Amino acid sequence: MKEVLSAVEAWRAAGEKVAVATVVRTAGSTPRPAGAAMAMTPSGKIAGSVSGGCLEAAVYEEGMAALESGVGRLVHYGISDEMAFQVGLSCGGEVDIFVEPLTW
Repeated sequence: MKEVLSAVEAWRAAGEKVAVATVVRTAGSTPRPAGAAMAMTPSGKIAGSVSGGCLEAAVYEEGMAALESGVGRLVHYGISDEMAFQVGLSCGGEVDIFVEPLTW
């Protein structure tokens, strides 16, 4: 988390918009625990991880949508979801991730 906070501070100081994704619930086998976080910018910068790599691209897209709309949302990925299989969550678990634009 320290890495994520340091990156967010630097990006905000440089005037970049930032979105943050946080794992809020897991069930079964998942690569990252609840509380894992990932920050991202429209310029493609990413710090942290919500899944160890298998969901990051999909979560990045959700982050950019949150920045555009100004509204956060809860997204769910699980082995039974076609989307989760497509993005690589084949570990058998489920994960809920809250994605939000950072504002202050």
